[in-house]
Amino acid sequence: MTTASRRPRTRIQTRNRDAIMAAALDVFAAQGFRGATLDQIAEAAGLSKPNVLYYFPSKEAIHEALLADLMADWLAPLRAIDPAGEPLAEILAYVRAKLAMSRERSRESRLFANEILQGAPRMGPVLAGELRALVAEKAAVIRRWQAEGRIAPVHPVHLIMSVWALTQHYADFEVQVQALIDGDPWEEAERHLMHHFTRVLAP
Repeated sequence: MTTASRRPRTRIQTRNRDAIMAAALDVFAAQGFRGATLDQIAEAAGLSKPNVLYYFPSKEAIHEALLADLMADWLAPLRAIDPAGEPLAEILAYVRAKLAMSRERSRESRLFANEILQGAPRMGPVLAGELRALVAEKAAVIRRWQAEGRIAPVHPVHLIMSVWALTQHYADFEVQVQALIDGDPWEEAERHLMHHFTRVLAP
């Protein structure tokens, strides 16, 4: 536990911690974990390195805090799939939510991608535990919908991973997307993905 976390934060402490988290997100997303330094994070936050260390004992601690916040938000749309809902509508809503998150939180997506590319040294237990359990739960819902003849018989886990791949691509490969598409790609991307998944899932 850090010195700053042992008691309620003042407004200045909250502001400084938020500044550190925002700066670290920029630095980690651009440099990756290995390339990022506390000096870079401090400079981006407009704080001294000792001030950063007052809130977080290490670069690792900042990175873990960012990933923990990211996973909580990133999994929320998957949790929101309603077993009692209309199957195609539920899955298309999930695709829209994931695409919106990729648009609005592209740095967070790249942060997560960098962690996975490094072998998930900090997120491994979450992937094998919380994420695996949640995907298994939603895969069971999709299998039931398929058994009822309400959507096509596609592999449910691969379906979920396809949603990840086809939405987060626009964030993780943003530079490539911008090089290939003139203007804003997001509206057309949503139309394309809605058409794609509607066809894939049609019973």
